[in-house]
Amino acid sequence: MKQLFSYWYAPVFFFSFIGLATWMLPAFSLSSFYLIPLLLLAIAISFVAELYLPYEQQWNLAHNDRKRDTLHGLVNELFNILGLALIPSLGGLIPVLNLWPGNWPQALQLILAIVIADCGITLAHFFSHKIDLLWRFHAVHHSCLRMYGFNGLMKHPLHQAIEALAGILPLLLIGMPMQITVLLTFAIAIQLLLQHSNVDIQMGMFRHVFAWAPLHRFHHMKYGEAGNVNFALFSPVWDQMLDTAFYPDSRLTSCDLGIGSQPDYPVAYSQQLKEPFRKKQVKKDAVLSPSFMPQPRHDG
Repeated sequence: MKQLFSYWYAPVFFFSFIGLATWMLPAFSLSSFYLIPLLLLAIAISFVAELYLPYEQQWNLAHNDRKRDTLHGLVNELFNILGLALIPSLGGLIPVLNLWPGNWPQALQLILAIVIADCGITLAHFFSHKIDLLWRFHAVHHSCLRMYGFNGLMKHPLHQAIEALAGILPLLLIGMPMQITVLLTFAIAIQLLLQHSNVDIQMGMFRHVFAWAPLHRFHHMKYGEAGNVNFALFSPVWDQMLDTAFYPDSRLTSCDLGIGSQPDYPVAYSQQLKEPFRKKQVKKDAVLSPSFMPQPRHDG
């Protein structure tokens, strides 16, 4: 039973929740706020799945981070909701090119939105590891010492805004409708839960299609630039194009995670919000990677 669960948990979770949200909104003319309970259900199921089949048992235990991660999640999702609420009022301020294929079925429109947003968010993520100013804010996300679903929502609010602008603003400029914007935001939240999941997922053929936890965990390695792999949010296709794709067959522990050059990175929520503004530079270290990792990737 657990073997079947390991293979089918991720695809069933992904397609069920996104499919249900896609069906619910037009079927019942629901406000986007009705997706909040659906997201809470997804979070609850992700926690139960991690208890049932954990990748690393220790990652189910608090690392003095529950309050902090909860605050990150609440604040960032609140900003997402506020951002969605503000979009209609900004309609007259943003020049829109009416290029969006609004006559397509809603599911195809969502797929198109995911592909375009994935490109923008992946590039923002990639350059956040190359540009020091961006890394300062992105480092908050990399400071975690365990991987579980809620880590996907653990971001500095300003860095979340940067990724949102890179992924969603181009879509708004070509006329993406509000309903697709809401579904895209929901799909991103579902993907983040799977990308950082502590479930012992077996991907099989999906490893070349979806950037779920078995690939993304290795992006959180503390070993300097060796962790500059698997940047993509939804699909590893973008990493293949960036030459940053890595398909691991080894396992990680808490000892492998974090920021190697800053093992004392602040843990408290308020301190993490202030850390990017300190004068001290926050850079990834040049620690050599273990043998199972690719060689460090350098610019140029």
